[in-house]
Amino acid sequence: MPELPEVEVTRLSLTHRIEGARVRAARLGKPLRWPLGVEPDSLAGRIVGPLLRRGKYLWMPLDTGGILLHLGMSGSLRFEAALPPPGPHDHFELDTDRGTLRLTDPRRFGAVVWSDGLDRAPAATLLARLGVEPLERGFSASVLQEGLRGRRVAIKQALLAGDVVVGVGNIYCSEALFEAGIDPETPAQQLGAERCERLVAAVQDVLRRALAAGGSTLRDFRDAHGMGGAFQSQARVYDRAGLPCRHCATPIQRIVQGQRATYFCPSCQHP
Repeated sequence: MPELPEVEVTRLSLTHRIEGARVRAARLGKPLRWPLGVEPDSLAGRIVGPLLRRGKYLWMPLDTGGILLHLGMSGSLRFEAALPPPGPHDHFELDTDRGTLRLTDPRRFGAVVWSDGLDRAPAATLLARLGVEPLERGFSASVLQEGLRGRRVAIKQALLAGDVVVGVGNIYCSEALFEAGIDPETPAQQLGAERCERLVAAVQDVLRRALAAGGSTLRDFRDAHGMGGAFQSQARVYDRAGLPCRHCATPIQRIVQGQRATYFCPSCQHP
């Protein structure tokens, strides 16, 4: 968290408000995962271009070059004409002639990195291993099946890895596997064409519903307007351990895979 829907919701709530704004100043708080890579003063006078998303990264063009942002595990962006003074968890601010963009990240796993372009390091390096976008035409059953070929790891962990399909995080993996009727511990290489077809459809359906709901807010996430998401109230398995399955009434189970909690229905989901 935040996952792809939250990052896309952030982009949509921000891009038309900040595009075309002129930067007046940039300020840094406590260090994040990586250094900015340029002097903050060098950003003054630049014009903000249209925001793009790749996986869980946001790209903010600033004339020649731009800033690659990642919200980490607890980050959020806020853009307002006036904001209160920054607190201890506010690590980056971009002051523009339309308002101030602020990154808040209590756990400091987020990133704000300058790059001369998306095709130049460090942006190109960070994005190089990302898989296909799940809501674009390139994500198909055949692409998924080929990407899972020879992988003995559980399908849940294969999806989370992000090098086959990008941005399907923990919440939405559990929900999509439930919708597709697939046990999360099933070895990835065992998924044939039919189950890959179901899983692709489930991933896309879950992500679209999450986008429509504004993403999920479990603890920290807010969009650039400061609004939380509501998808968590629609979850069929995630965070529902011990509660009856909405389909068959069997108690939902919780296991840990790769240090992440997984929720599933042992009756509806099959190896």
